Amino acid sequence: MITMEPEHNMKNYEEERNNFRWNVPEYYNFSFDEVDRHGIKEPDKVALISIDDSGEGVQKHTFGQLKELSNRFANALREMGVQKGDRAMILVHRVPEWYVAVLGMIKMGVIPIPTPNLSVPKDIQYRVGESGASVIVTDIKNHQKVDEVREALPSLKNFILMGGEEDGWVSYDEIMEKASPELDREDIPGTKSSDPMLIYFTSGTTSYPKMVLHTHAYPIGHTVTAKYVQDLKAEDTIWAIADNGWAKTAWGKLFGQWIVGATIVQQDITGRFSAAKSLKILQDHHISVFCAPPTIYKMMINEDMENYDLGSLRHTLSAGEPLNPDVIDTWERFTGLRIYDYYGQTESVALVANYPCMPVKAGSMGKPTPGHVVEVVDDSGNPLPVGEEGHIAVRVEPERPPGIFREYWKDEEKTSEMFSGGWYYTGDKAYKDEDGYFWFVGRSDDVIKASGYRIGPFEVESALQEHAAVMENAVIGAPDEIRGKVVKAYIVLNKGYTPSDELTRELQKHVQEVTAPYKYPRQIEYVDELPKTISGKIRRTELRDMVEKEYLGTHESLPY
Repeated sequence: MITMEPEHNMKNYEEERNNFRWNVPEYYNFSFDEVDRHGIKEPDKVALISIDDSGEGVQKHTFGQLKELSNRFANALREMGVQKGDRAMILVHRVPEWYVAVLGMIKMGVIPIPTPNLSVPKDIQYRVGESGASVIVTDIKNHQKVDEVREALPSLKNFILMGGEEDGWVSYDEIMEKASPELDREDIPGTKSSDPMLIYFTSGTTSYPKMVLHTHAYPIGHTVTAKYVQDLKAEDTIWAIADNGWAKTAWGKLFGQWIVGATIVQQDITGRFSAAKSLKILQDHHISVFCAPPTIYKMMINEDMENYDLGSLRHTLSAGEPLNPDVIDTWERFTGLRIYDYYGQTESVALVANYPCMPVKAGSMGKPTPGHVVEVVDDSGNPLPVGEEGHIAVRVEPERPPGIFREYWKDEEKTSEMFSGGWYYTGDKAYKDEDGYFWFVGRSDDVIKASGYRIGPFEVESALQEHAAVMENAVIGAPDEIRGKVVKAYIVLNKGYTPSDELTRELQKHVQEVTAPYKYPRQIEYVDELPKTISGKIRRTELRDMVEKEYLGTHESLPY
């Protein structure tokens, strides 16, 4: 149990916001300027703790070791003829070699494309085809997916395999053994802060995934994520649970954390998530800052938490989904800590967050992070008054924050759609209250217009998530002959609950009481699982397509 309030990085929100200034040099390279800096200054400090699926196998890497290993990988790429600006897909599990490869690529100015391990062959084919990647780095667990579509990937010239040997692949271990651990920065092309550094594919919840291009300044943007949102210090050990192919890795397991000089923990979860193993890792590795999706917290509080010593924890965070208040309360009862929510995107760093130095309003996104002017605006970019719903937008003129992506690569039309009048439109909607707190409404495409009302699915989902019967849910607008659209909820039930008319009425009444009478779901469908992207986000567009197709089976056209 936490008995003493720790010293936080941010002591006064308004003062920190007013005094904050970005410092982006003309030339910058995260691997050289941050990781190698620690590698020279404190070579024996543990930078990375890698834990296997069992929770028992542990590897530790110091900053000094990562400096040398990333030099080796950069030199190996040079020997293969890979050059600055080339794209390299990396499809590798949560092992230390992933970090070595990415750091080496960044040193060379090669652009990594982190790819989720749940990717199937058609995902790989699409991403390589769109990006024109010439290098692919994968592991023994994933290489067969690549081989299945290899003939359809003419841009790929170099195939690097970790953890084994296969025909048609170059062994990672062999090229690393041959490569020199010395790398003179002056011998390779320098990277400007404005140069392309990293490509993430969006999750594709409403369309085919787009290529989000970040520059070498992007890691600098994550200083606010690490310092203010995660409240990180050099002596901290942070564990952010995420697949290495997700942008959440850039947020919680790479850039800001190593700029600060903290120790990163990762676990190579290959099977089902085990709350018991995770609690033991928190205990045994003295994790001080923990970030996980809401689902993870839900599973943890169902374990016997009193059997674990979590006294090293001092800050816990979550993002992305509604979090049941019972989960928040139970977690706080056992640990003495709140779970702090925050907001951002693949296209950005943390933009809005809750901080230990200010009161938390349950359900609120919080307030903008230092270095970012974030507003709720109308279609013309005019800030809206308190309580009025609009677009979440970030000011990018006259100074563009380094954590905002440069463009959707090869998609000028979509890029120009998102940047207008000096603002970056996030595609999300919210409103602000009288104290300046932001309240999330939903994706712009997801807002439901029913009987003249505009209903944000996030609010309905949050209300449903508070009910003990609901494990997870998704809310969309379904066609209705009279109202145009009605609110429909797809619900996955917790164990011990079964679908019934009585439960449906109970859930509807619950939403009416928690939100407003007109916001309740007139239709509820119980399902075993929800359709999701490979990064774990719910594909509401798939649910909308399905319900519209069902409607058109009995009607000539949609009512909107």
